[in-house]
Amino acid sequence: MPSCAHILFGRQRFRPGLRPELIVEIADAVGGGCSHQAQPSPNFNADTATNAYLAQIPAAARARSDAYFEGGSWIILWDFIYGFVVALLLLNLRWSARMRDLAERITRFMPIHAIVYWIEYLALTFILGFPIAYYEGYVREHKYGLATQTFGPWMNDQFKALLVGIVLGAIAVPILFGIVRRLEKTWWIWGAIASVIFAAIGTMIAPILIFPIFNKITPLNDPKVTAPILSLARANGIPAREVYMIDASRQTTRMSANVSGFGKTMRITMNDNLLRRGSPEEVQGVMGHEMGHYVLHHIYWGTLFIAVVIVIFFAFLRSALEWSLARWGQKWEVRGIGDIAVLPLVFLLASIFFFILTPIINTQTRTQEHEADMYGLNASRQPDGFAQAAIHLGEYRKMDPGPIEEWLFFDHPSGRRRIHDAMVWKGENLKLAGSPPSSGSEK
Repeated sequence: MPSCAHILFGRQRFRPGLRPELIVEIADAVGGGCSHQAQPSPNFNADTATNAYLAQIPAAARARSDAYFEGGSWIILWDFIYGFVVALLLLNLRWSARMRDLAERITRFMPIHAIVYWIEYLALTFILGFPIAYYEGYVREHKYGLATQTFGPWMNDQFKALLVGIVLGAIAVPILFGIVRRLEKTWWIWGAIASVIFAAIGTMIAPILIFPIFNKITPLNDPKVTAPILSLARANGIPAREVYMIDASRQTTRMSANVSGFGKTMRITMNDNLLRRGSPEEVQGVMGHEMGHYVLHHIYWGTLFIAVVIVIFFAFLRSALEWSLARWGQKWEVRGIGDIAVLPLVFLLASIFFFILTPIINTQTRTQEHEADMYGLNASRQPDGFAQAAIHLGEYRKMDPGPIEEWLFFDHPSGRRRIHDAMVWKGENLKLAGSPPSSGSEK
């Protein structure tokens, strides 16, 4: 088991010229005691070890990450209100009806008509939403030291996202509105089915068609890194032949990894920040977590959950659209549910539905993340590496929220919870570190 100081800082994080003998001095100076309280011993205690890890985070860094995360919780509300106002503007000022009229003057062929409207709609909402997108995605990320892009490359990515949205919507929107017009009574059932299919296809094609638009994804060829990961994969029944790396450092300082895709497109990918900043133990701990998502079929279970949510949403949408159009449809000049000008109302109702559902969706995701955490600990046997990964994620996630705050806003377990789980695992497996617990040890 590596020393606490090695796990805490990781040799790849040091600036050139920093002497290795200073590592322990720095670890003891920041929070103190980790090298003793979090190390294997007959009296190892998971709570004490967790507190020792958390004590390593400087107060200023913790205050900064707390402020970032708490601000992000407010942003959820402001985004909801902003989107709500934009949708009402499009409807009440009859801009949506005017865009429909323009699309009709261009063509009466309904699928092309829907595509023309979709391009108008996405371009206008892109412009109206740009101020808040600029603040959230550029100004705020730079303020907290999480962004690496200058304005030009960042704006280029925004235009790429706009074009991707245009292409995907140009496929989905005509099909969905075609269903509405042809199946007046059961459109919501078939619309839900079509949306689930779109979601599944999107998940399948994203790793090979969409992600490469924004980042370079390549096989990692360093055997020192890949050999332990591929060995871990084989030991857990994962038919992995390559480890993929994404150049996320061109956009952010965040460390991450993910499992994505379906079937033959499914792959486990780590970003270059994790490789550059994380210790080998940390990399193995994180990749063990991602392998947990793969082995536990979380993509499939997550898709099933989303499918249920989509069906419920379409049932809500049917009733809400009928009620809204009966009351305000004439004022908005929206002719009916099959009229493409109804789209801002659809998005407004979707924002209400998913805003209310936020805690439930977060809980489902957080539950899967916890399951992957525990699988990863058992697979990688790197509790200290995983604890350090939790500290790194604490650069932009609140480490120690209250239970209600965690339930409402966290789509991953909190940093404290993840470190504690790692330390509980460590306490139950002290023999792996060569220091078996005594009969009176606490967990």
